[in-house]
Amino acid sequence: QVQLVESGGGLVQAGGSLRLSCAASGRSFNFKQYAMGWFRRAPGKEREFVAVINWSSDATRYTDSVQGRFTISRDNAKNEVYLEMNSLKSEDTALYFCGAKYGMTSTRSYEYSYWGQGTPVTVSS
Repeated sequence: QVQLVESGGGLVQAGGSLRLSCAASGRSFNFKQYAMGWFRRAPGKEREFVAVINWSSDATRYTDSVQGRFTISRDNAKNEVYLEMNSLKSEDTALYFCGAKYGMTSTRSYEYSYWGQGTPVTVSS
């Protein structure tokens, strides 16, 4: 059984920063075989892609609205992926999920096999 557990969410003022973490575990789960992505679901909206990183950290993609403000990274030795969020805006308020996709990166949530429960981020203006 694969588990993804997000942490690091909270309440922050606009312009502030947060760092989200996602820890992956599972007996047969080879973290290095998976691209890891961050998605979010704002109140009343569909889940949307935020960022993704490939297994070797040499390929990343971001949605336009976070480009230049958010940075995704991973530590394969720890089976963890991170999302550094700077210059936060009220529109970043959402429940943030990490997902694992076997192989190449993708922005499509349906291509991800495993999901965490999410960590909430609230940005006050």
